[in-house]
Amino acid sequence: MKTYDIYIVGVGGQGVLTIGDLISEAAVKANIPISFFPTKGMSQRGGLVKAQLRLCSGDVGPSMPEQSADLVVAMELSEALKALPYLGKNTEYLLYGNVWLPTAAMLGKAKYPAKEKVCAAIEKAGAKLYYVEPKALPFYEGKPVRDNLFVLGAIMANTGLQKLLSAEAIAEIIAQKWPKAKAANLTAFNGGLNYGVL
Repeated sequence: MKTYDIYIVGVGGQGVLTIGDLISEAAVKANIPISFFPTKGMSQRGGLVKAQLRLCSGDVGPSMPEQSADLVVAMELSEALKALPYLGKNTEYLLYGNVWLPTAAMLGKAKYPAKEKVCAAIEKAGAKLYYVEPKALPFYEGKPVRDNLFVLGAIMANTGLQKLLSAEAIAEIIAQKWPKAKAANLTAFNGGLNYGVL
């Protein structure tokens, strides 16, 4: 099996590492070797959080070579630019266009990049861009669902990861992991599965 490399980036509080955990658990259940390298320590909201996942048949190192990612996922618009070095001609890039203004931007000391600029930079690098609109986030009992599970559903519906892992298996893991929030979390995941990205 060819190595399938995933790079995920976002900010603290978005559940970036939860996406990595769920993909890892699904890979283990499918008997696919998986190496998961999270970057922790920025648990406060707004701090950079990233993870690398390498699904493969043999031993691999902890660092993905540049321009080698099969899939990049960004949970925040400006942080999406930090993944550019990993993009190659065959990379799929799923961008969740959430905006989380850093302190410098809120104080007017730095400019926040426009959506058009970020998308153009991704496409210029040769990646295939899938844009997920935050306004499409479903509601459950009057409250927005977890956006990371919604994004994971969109990943499974629109990218090559669906050739390796089963959406049904991930839904089962979600239901077992958080039984008290099963209905809300499956609403989020299934909302992503049914979302047609741009």
